[in-house]
Amino acid sequence: MSSVRAMRRYQFGIAWVGFAVALGVHVYDEATHDFLSVYNPSVHAMRARIPFLPVPTFTFSAWLTLLCSGIALLLCLSPLAFRHIRWMQIAALPLGIVVGVFNAAMHLLSSAHYHRWMPGVFSSPLLLAAAVFLLGSSRGDYVKSQSSTASTAPS
Repeated sequence: MSSVRAMRRYQFGIAWVGFAVALGVHVYDEATHDFLSVYNPSVHAMRARIPFLPVPTFTFSAWLTLLCSGIALLLCLSPLAFRHIRWMQIAALPLGIVVGVFNAAMHLLSSAHYHRWMPGVFSSPLLLAAAVFLLGSSRGDYVKSQSSTASTAPS
């Protein structure tokens, strides 16, 4: 294995762990700034307008347990990320986009819209940076392997 390929594998693992840690910091930020006091009333208002919308409300303990379990799962999967398993690269794309980019963007944009600091906004730039790093490191080796396979295929 070339040293460049080994570095890419290592980079994806670092990006995966970094994303999990950034998500943990983000959850801590939300928990300490009473995120559910903003989230649950918003869900109730959305359900009043669109009754069939399947968006859950949470108690603090259930919300925190679910998020901590998800972060623990990400950290438990990190050895596979360091081995650069293909399905991990594929899973990193929606994870980085939805949980990272969209989540961070919503915190930042809602803070700008409401002209006040929303819960979770302080850690959103870190989460956004970690998501971009995860997305960038998840596609690099896959794109290279596809182009090298196409160029070495027999005619």
